Amino acid sequence: MRHVQYMVTITESAQDYLAELLKKQDAEGIGIRVFILDPGTPKAETCISFCRPGEEKEDDDRKEYPQFHAWIEKRSIPFLEEAVVDYAKDSMGGQLTIKAPNSRLPKIREDSSIEDRINYVLYNEINPSLASHGGVVSLEDLVNDSIAILKFGGGCQGCGMVDVTLKDGVEKTLLEKVPGLTEVRDVTDHSNRDNAYFK
Repeated sequence: MRHVQYMVTITESAQDYLAELLKKQDAEGIGIRVFILDPGTPKAETCISFCRPGEEKEDDDRKEYPQFHAWIEKRSIPFLEEAVVDYAKDSMGGQLTIKAPNSRLPKIREDSSIEDRINYVLYNEINPSLASHGGVVSLEDLVNDSIAILKFGGGCQGCGMVDVTLKDGVEKTLLEKVPGLTEVRDVTDHSNRDNAYFK
């Protein structure tokens, strides 16, 4: 098992709290799994779940803590830099908080997935230029690891120029910058023109 240098800090109070929760599960060898949904996008959400033996993924990174072990999703590692899991007692009992300042920042490494590469190009190159029209585009789905299904929102939804934007701008840029991507499609319903920039 290779160990990667990254910093997910789980404070002592959070470790104690998580250890208590794990004991209540009454499952031999249970740990936690830390991962980020939609990493590198504005929708990114950092999650902690119970992880029974066998539920971890093959390329997860295992990290040992005094009272339990944690599995860190490989894809999430670059986005978990400087993340802090803390537990603060309050009048209601207490609250577990997860701060991951890099979870929404697009990051690309040599082994980044095609999904991360698409999001990186969308959020760094394509959306800044669509923003001037109040538009935004996001990755809705990835089919066969080669077809990107995009969703246009804001001023792009219902816009009469969206086909041109998709073909000449977004698709061209993505196909050029994301190796392995073969096609780009649009799932947005453009019949609703309420917010459209060009009607």
